Amino acid sequence: MSDWEVDFYSRPLLDPDGRKRWELLVCDTPTVETPPDKGFQFCKDCPADQVNSLWLGEALALALDAAAAGGYGRPQRLRCWRQAMVSMVQRAAEPLGLAVAPSRRCYALIDWLQERQRTVYPRQEGYLAGPRAAPMPTAPAPAKPLPDAARGDAWEWASLPLASLREAGDWPVDFSGLVPVPARIASDAAIPGVRLFAGDRALAVAGWVAGLEPLKFTVSDNCLLLEAGLDQRWLLGRLDPGEAQAAAETFAESCQSTAGLQFLSVQNTSRTRRFAGFWLLRDQILP
Repeated sequence: MSDWEVDFYSRPLLDPDGRKRWELLVCDTPTVETPPDKGFQFCKDCPADQVNSLWLGEALALALDAAAAGGYGRPQRLRCWRQAMVSMVQRAAEPLGLAVAPSRRCYALIDWLQERQRTVYPRQEGYLAGPRAAPMPTAPAPAKPLPDAARGDAWEWASLPLASLREAGDWPVDFSGLVPVPARIASDAAIPGVRLFAGDRALAVAGWVAGLEPLKFTVSDNCLLLEAGLDQRWLLGRLDPGEAQAAAETFAESCQSTAGLQFLSVQNTSRTRRFAGFWLLRDQILP
């Protein structure tokens, strides 16, 4: 049983009446064990005059039926990454008994949406060609210290060869968030990450981190931040200027060479082989 990732929003397409066409995209959250192109996907157009939670609920019910017919399980919950649509998705999902997690951890759906923007929408009638107005930039949320319950005793920089991450599904992990590793990345590539140590509290800390919906690491004002949820930024540590610059360059290089992959682990100590928590993260550009 996996989560579903949901996007219900307008597309760069005009209907004959001149209004933007809306579209529902649903896909499951794949794991490292999911064969390429074998995950569940569902797509349905929505006329602009029917954009409401009633239409969305009926469409989600159709998605559930399609998943069952295709041999896919019912989702544990729905991830929704557009803040403006969370309330509508929650209203539509409640009668279906589905929980909603506001989260940008929708890597598969965002990849799919970017692919559709390149290869599907330009071929459809009513496509809005040419540059479109960029969304108004919003100030990032202020960074806050991690809650005490999610704070470890220490942390350190780390890296893992990509070949190791391809086997992460077999590792002993209590809380995990794994995503497929793109095949195009060289197996000897080094993936940057952070190891968080929490002693006897490691399992509890990992549970809290899982609830935060970790997304990616960033460096800002000489601080290491963990971005999570829809717009949260959590302070992991303060860095000296040289360390901050090196970390920022490492993460930027990851975006260029390894699809923005990063990782976060939670362990008792640096010598512990078992993971209380392990997450693959990605730095993606949201459409």
